[in-house]
Amino acid sequence: MVDFQCKDRYGWEDLLEITRLLRSPGGCPWDREQTHGSIRRNFLEETYEVLDALDRDDPHGMCEELGDVLMQVALHAQMEAERGRFTMDDVVDGVSKKLVYRHPHVFGSARADTSEEVLVNWEALKRTEKGQRSTADAIEAVPHTLPALWRAEKTVSKTAKAGFNWSGLTGPLDKLEEEVRELRRAVEAGGEPDAPHGVREELGDLLFITAKIAQMCGVDPEEALHRACDKFDRRFRRVETAADKPLPEYTEEELTALWERAKELS
Repeated sequence: MVDFQCKDRYGWEDLLEITRLLRSPGGCPWDREQTHGSIRRNFLEETYEVLDALDRDDPHGMCEELGDVLMQVALHAQMEAERGRFTMDDVVDGVSKKLVYRHPHVFGSARADTSEEVLVNWEALKRTEKGQRSTADAIEAVPHTLPALWRAEKTVSKTAKAGFNWSGLTGPLDKLEEEVRELRRAVEAGGEPDAPHGVREELGDLLFITAKIAQMCGVDPEEALHRACDKFDRRFRRVETAADKPLPEYTEEELTALWERAKELS
């Protein structure tokens, strides 16, 4: 048992103390064993659960899931406090200073009358703060752990702001058709997927130009693909419902007919 007084309502300092006690010698064996790496996936899953609650506009879910994310932050900060590298106070101090620095139109004498001006200033201040001297530096700083379509969209957004862009959609659409032809050649060649100009490389190029088109159209490619997944789910469910025998027993032509009928209903 640890020395702790239960309360009817807890505050920020209580969360930090609970986290410290869980990691202490008299605390929880599981919590003491965890490392940044061992709970890395937990952080990601909790974040996605917050997003799900936001999408459902579920206030109870938001409150709970935001708490779970905060718990992850507290755990990681406690691990570093134990190593003497930084504390939660340092985390809070750092983000507070960042907010003040990147809002000179609020906390200083700069002007920014529109959201667009705020974003331009934010990006410039961010690059100065992080010592990014070029657009290439800013691209390299895009987290490699982001979902790939999101990383691609952020990458091409940065290059577009630097003037490396098409004047309209004709160029990227032509490039999309070119990448489809190159992927077809790679598939028909039947080589190793990882060979130069193999399926993996050509498929990646196709997805990248698709993300570029999304960026130019002002569409989030991750959201677009999620919607496509939802649409496929609905249509496939209709296919299964309409089928009067196991799907493997259908010919390709019969399956296509079932699919076309499912499409007509949506």
